[in-house]
Amino acid sequence: MDVAEPLVRHPRDVVVRVTRSAICGTDLHPYRGELPGFAEGTVMGHEFAGVVHEVGDEAPFRAGERVFASDVVACGRCVRCRRGWHYQCPEVGLFGYDTVVGASLPGGQAEFVRVPFADVVLERTPDDVSDEQAVFVGDVLSTAYAAVSDAAVTPGDTVAVVGAGPVGLLAAVCASVAGAARVVLADPVPERRERAADHGFEAVEPGALSAVLHTGAADGAERVIEAVGSDAALVCALHAAAVHGTVVAVGVHHSAATPFPAGLSFARELTLRFCVGDPIRLRDRVLALIRAGRVDPATVVSHRLSLDEAPLAYRAFDRQEIFKAILIH
Repeated sequence: MDVAEPLVRHPRDVVVRVTRSAICGTDLHPYRGELPGFAEGTVMGHEFAGVVHEVGDEAPFRAGERVFASDVVACGRCVRCRRGWHYQCPEVGLFGYDTVVGASLPGGQAEFVRVPFADVVLERTPDDVSDEQAVFVGDVLSTAYAAVSDAAVTPGDTVAVVGAGPVGLLAAVCASVAGAARVVLADPVPERRERAADHGFEAVEPGALSAVLHTGAADGAERVIEAVGSDAALVCALHAAAVHGTVVAVGVHHSAATPFPAGLSFARELTLRFCVGDPIRLRDRVLALIRAGRVDPATVVSHRLSLDEAPLAYRAFDRQEIFKAILIH
């Protein structure tokens, strides 16, 4: 599909020539028609990196600089942004997701993309970080890191992760970096369990997670990360938690009637919190992990395709034949 090349509209804007983008599980909802009213022809993609092409007068960048974007767009100047709550900004937006989150912003699965509030949303890509790695700092790796941080994983903890997709797998990696003594992932897809095992983690079916963790020698997981966004995944996570455990739900939840196990949660005195992730606030810490060689998000990439192959990539991703796809522009 051909669209008009984006232009600088505001002094804080930057137009980026995209070099790498990614397809996220979030992108499958409009692809499947699950979001009524989602505008046909929307340019998708909230994970991208590239090179500065055009710069607004108030944007602190130069043409030719390598950059990556946060998936979340925020003004950076309001009370909530100053508190580090960028997703709660009155100007919040999400690239390539029509008006589901704020005003519609064409995404990065294109040759060029306009980035508003670029002084906040864009970050320079260090010389020792590849564009492919930078794509993950803009969403998936930062989101995984946020979940581990909010769970307050400490050395010696047992950590359970429900959902072994890219966010779940990278959350497991971040938990290990934080010092977790044991990390167990649960996923119903055999190929995902195999991939988790290849990364050195225990991997089980969701129905077996609680039994694996609640044994004579163990009393559940002190920290649990739910990276799916379904009722069943959240219930699974709560059952996996130890007494006084913390459960962080980083999967995207929409249910209005979750069958919440209140009795179990009360009896175990569990803490449950929800986490959207905030690349703007956390990207410096995440970049430091990559640059130190402690985390390489590129290890979760299963396919690299050209931008022209995006329709093929979406079809294969929807059929779970692709774990994580990078589009090369």
